[in-house]
Amino acid sequence: MDPIEKITMTLDYLFGRGVSRVLPTSQLRFQLSKRTGKIRFVMIGRKLVGTFRPDGGFALTLFGANLLSKHPRFKKNSVVVAQEAVPFVSEGRSVFAKHVTWCGSAIRPGSEVVVQTPRGRVIAVGKAVLSAKMMKRFKVGPAIKIRQGSKS
Repeated sequence: MDPIEKITMTLDYLFGRGVSRVLPTSQLRFQLSKRTGKIRFVMIGRKLVGTFRPDGGFALTLFGANLLSKHPRFKKNSVVVAQEAVPFVSEGRSVFAKHVTWCGSAIRPGSEVVVQTPRGRVIAVGKAVLSAKMMKRFKVGPAIKIRQGSKS
């Protein structure tokens, strides 16, 4: 299988059918793992879009999240936080359940999540601790562990 085809199929599976169409596939570059020969990093030019994890997941960077968030189906993998939490989350701190104002239906514990401001600006990427249903109901505890914030 062509590596570009594998990348687009994986992104569509993880984030929603057709989401990979927003990527300029002619500019996609990838780096293979020296040990396993599998795709490790996905880049556009010199900018990292994301990294394939050993468990089959895909860890997005802020650059990759901004690209993929242009597709309407990608919204299912996003969380909107209250304005009061924006400065803390953009610094890389965790998102707590009480600060989640909206969350997409595709969020499961351990899934990749993009955190947005109420106006739709991407401020962080991370891994969900709770499911979407739990984020809506819980008012205590962490909901998303942030990996990269826009100011960190």
